[in-house]
Amino acid sequence: MALRERDREILDVERGWWLEGRTKSEVVRTRLGLSLARYNQLLGGLVEDAEAESYDPLLVRRLRRARYERRGAKMGGMSARGRRRR
Repeated sequence: MALRERDREILDVERGWWLEGRTKSEVVRTRLGLSLARYNQLLGGLVEDAEAESYDPLLVRRLRRARYERRGAKMGGMSARGRRRR
């Protein structure tokens, strides 16, 4: 299944929202018409989508790493690489 236009727009916003000089919430609301909470839900789904990874592999892999590191921190202070955090 091909990546939808809205999904590409979400990835585009995530790639460079800070370049617009506004808060992420403002950029998401203006460009996508979504609340930040809904945007994060949709972005979370895209992180596991193979089509999204094909569209922007560096962004999707960075988001996956960040997700795994956050999960590791919640699970006893271990990072995604298995090293104890200081």
